[in-house]
Amino acid sequence: MTGADVLLLALGAVAVGAGALVVGTRHLVRAGLWLVVCLGALAGDYLVLTAELVAWVQVLIYVGAVVVLLLFAVMLTRAPIGASDDLDRPGWPAALIGGGSGLGLAVLLVDAFRWSRVELPAAGTAERLGEQVFRSWVLPFELLSVLLLAALVGAIVLSRTDIGRTAPSRPGPSGVTVPAVDEGGRP
Repeated sequence: MTGADVLLLALGAVAVGAGALVVGTRHLVRAGLWLVVCLGALAGDYLVLTAELVAWVQVLIYVGAVVVLLLFAVMLTRAPIGASDDLDRPGWPAALIGGGSGLGLAVLLVDAFRWSRVELPAAGTAERLGEQVFRSWVLPFELLSVLLLAALVGAIVLSRTDIGRTAPSRPGPSGVTVPAVDEGGRP
């Protein structure tokens, strides 16, 4: 076992442990922070596998954008961030399903490869990856950006309490009813 193998297993253990804490914690903000640790460990795994571009994309997009969007959505919607009683469900069905799925995948992997070594293809370049992303995958990329924008706009709309309320009115100088305004000129 080489040093890279040990590092890969250690980072994998950190990712699995942080992932278990993501689904096991009752605090939403802590779950988001454990998600950062899990995704960071996956980026470290990509670095060990010499996939530097994928590692930095993992950090920039998932850690830098998705988790920040999740935390901002929680804060903007004023969702409860403490321990929640409605999330207090028995965990044994999920553990049973997750453990069974993991065991089934492990058996399938061992049966498929029988501990043989697999020769990897030559490392790709950023140019080839860019060609694939911006030629073949440009539509899903754009759809994802529109989805994230819609989620952010929805979080902002949900967090505003003044949307949909009618402003109180008062009679104006000529007898016409005008909306009442505060000292700052806002309705």
